[in-house]
Amino acid sequence: MFAQWSSPTWILRVLLVLASLVVHEFAHALAADLQGDQTARQEGRLTLNPLVHLEWTGVIAMLIAPIGWARPVPIRPGQFRHRRLGVIVTAAAGPCSNLVIAAASFGVLRAMQPYTYGLLGTVLGILFEINLALFVLNIIPIPPLDGSRILYELLPYRQAAAYSRLEPYGPWILLFVFLVPSLNAAFSDLVYLLMSWFYGT
Repeated sequence: MFAQWSSPTWILRVLLVLASLVVHEFAHALAADLQGDQTARQEGRLTLNPLVHLEWTGVIAMLIAPIGWARPVPIRPGQFRHRRLGVIVTAAAGPCSNLVIAAASFGVLRAMQPYTYGLLGTVLGILFEINLALFVLNIIPIPPLDGSRILYELLPYRQAAAYSRLEPYGPWILLFVFLVPSLNAAFSDLVYLLMSWFYGT
């Protein structure tokens, strides 16, 4: 998730990104646990404690560059009651949690109108934007993003095997996407399109 360092509220923005990442990872852990895989619970990940979810290299990266990340939640697909469905639901839980936060933030903002100024309004506005961006980012089917896990499970075996060969190159592809201005702009346009849909409802 890229932080907007040009904003005067960048410290608040970084803190809210980190909090949103924690909720995202907790959602993965909870979804896996509810479907029979207790790996996350056994490793202490079934919590909202940021200390167990945040990857410190990801936090440091966010402080010195416009990107950051959290520790992926470990799962054992063989522990799920229904393996394929379990992986899909667990992968989808993270971005869905971000969509729920975005929708809730927007709902409170709309209920506050016209009293949306001040710290609370700023926090809710940033939460709305950040979590929509996290939702869009994580459903992109490029490894190691959640969208790639979902797509892998939906593909027939032969196509899934071919798709899995992309995994070692996924982080480099993502870096390329966000470093190329036109592709970065396309991602931003998609986020703003979704924001416009909310504002139009």
